[in-house]
Amino acid sequence: MKICGITNPVDALAAIACGADALGFNLFPGSKRHIVLDEHATWLRALPPFVTRVAVLVNAPLDEARRIAAHPAIDIVQLHGDEDAAYGEALARDGRPFIKALRVRGHETLAAAAACGTPHVLLDAHVPGEFGGTGALADLDLAAELVRAQPRLHVILAGGLHAGNVADAIARVQPFAVDVASGVEAEPRRKDAEKMQAFCGAVRGGGG
Repeated sequence: MKICGITNPVDALAAIACGADALGFNLFPGSKRHIVLDEHATWLRALPPFVTRVAVLVNAPLDEARRIAAHPAIDIVQLHGDEDAAYGEALARDGRPFIKALRVRGHETLAAAAACGTPHVLLDAHVPGEFGGTGALADLDLAAELVRAQPRLHVILAGGLHAGNVADAIARVQPFAVDVASGVEAEPRRKDAEKMQAFCGAVRGGGG
């Protein structure tokens, strides 16, 4: 279970206390949840070692992605833009694991998931002109079809999840993990501790 769009240490520790396995930090300047990694590195490095720290990138230059992937405050990068297979292959040659996010548009997403160069695939809703964090629900039927068709993939389900629908989404899709951002917010740069607690409880109840 990943809670994404974390911008401060208070929310990070609250998410961990609720049971989050991973935290996402958006390094894309176009995001309303954007942070500058080097300005936040001290508290990121001080987070408990059993929580995965995920840097979310959108169409970053490859050299920048490599720098962030090697940063001591980051465990893994998530490519959430239009990065192609060659981009992912370059990171993989460096020995860096990565997550590739795909915006579910139709059956072409299933083919893209099999060719993106990593077994770690995040499925998000497709909203024209947006790269994620919109609160729109992904196509659960297509997501479930992908999980069935590609059992080797670690499918992370995102897009419009909240405490009221995540258990049903887990039951329908059977993902490896789930990801939430807007569904546990008080406002875009501040999480709501009660919503995070409710979400994590619903995930545990749903088996994800």
